[in-house]
Amino acid sequence: MQPLPEHKKLILFDGVCNLCNSSVQYVIKHDKKDLFRFASLQSDLGRSIMDEFQIDTNKTDSILLYSKNNGLKIKSTAALLIAKDLDFPNNLMVVFLIAPTFIRNWVYSYIAKNRYKWYGKKEACMVPSPELKAKFLS
Repeated sequence: MQPLPEHKKLILFDGVCNLCNSSVQYVIKHDKKDLFRFASLQSDLGRSIMDEFQIDTNKTDSILLYSKNNGLKIKSTAALLIAKDLDFPNNLMVVFLIAPTFIRNWVYSYIAKNRYKWYGKKEACMVPSPELKAKFLS
């Protein structure tokens, strides 16, 4: 398993979800500070972090944000904290953190529950191009 470099944040995502893969591509394009690294929930690293934080893999169909300093964030909080670290105007999404978590997570969970139906799913996890391979941990 590759360690997470200091001062980087790890985004764990569903590697077979088309919406999740598109979101990862979007983050890569707008991550001007080169802050994020990526791993699928299905990878050894993803499973290891899920085990460490006792996340039930049968109940969590979420994007996760992990950093050594801030631990693990899930669902809408993870998505909004990712947006906060992207370029303008994406970083303005952070204002939605003022909304109650249960409301934000209800919306997030509704989308997550329907993501395969609406966006489809791959047979296997995305394989990054050679130029992006350094951003993906396994």
